[in-house]
Amino acid sequence: MINKYQWWKQLLLELYASVIFYTSISLPYVNELNFTRVSRLAPQVGLIIGGILGVLDTGMNFLGVPILTRSVLVVCLWIFMTGGLHLDGAMDTADGLAVGDPKRRLEVMADSATGAFGAMAAIALILMKTAALTDLSKNRWLTLMAACGWGRWGQQLAILRYPYLKPTGKGAFHKQAICSYRDLLPGLLLMIGLSGLQIVFDKQRLFFVLGTVLAGSAIATLTGAWFNHKLGGHTGDTYGAVVEWTEALFLCVLTILEKHEL
Repeated sequence: MINKYQWWKQLLLELYASVIFYTSISLPYVNELNFTRVSRLAPQVGLIIGGILGVLDTGMNFLGVPILTRSVLVVCLWIFMTGGLHLDGAMDTADGLAVGDPKRRLEVMADSATGAFGAMAAIALILMKTAALTDLSKNRWLTLMAACGWGRWGQQLAILRYPYLKPTGKGAFHKQAICSYRDLLPGLLLMIGLSGLQIVFDKQRLFFVLGTVLAGSAIATLTGAWFNHKLGGHTGDTYGAVVEWTEALFLCVLTILEKHEL
């Protein structure tokens, strides 16, 4: 019983540390937090973020807030809850990829100043998320959870599969936390189970559920692969870019799947 208690305590402490690391949610300080393993629970943190966004969206719908306004407010809170952590990475990555000389890309990405391509990437991501959410009407709370979860599972996959390009950096310790494909399995099973909840609410949504799982896993895989192709590896910034682009593209694909349901 003691060992079982300690195992649960360790898991909860790791989740607590992950929430603190990946979000701007204010939580009381707790001793014994270990931030070196936060990436192992990144998809679970995504579900927490998506769940909070879903509650907000449902509440605004109950109050009669129009869907476009709801979508804008949800995306704004989305950015606020993550502290812009992943969006900042996507912006830095866009600035780096805009440089013609591959040898200078990491140097540009490390620069705290945001360039024109970074700003354009941020605008594109925000517009994609807002427009896609406006077109999605069914079980939006589950959709938000799925988008946040798949984005962070894609981050985990990129951490495992591709080399880290800096000898030091904020994302370097992630490589020690995720060592094998077994570390990706809990998040993947969780995302498949979450998608299956759609059938509980509507048994006619089997096609949508299958499409959700295929789209989420494919986009999460391909975004990480694309950044690796362009840079020869990953950094903390590209991990954030994988999250953002996976979320945005996933939501856009879901608009197609939902349209074909009608």
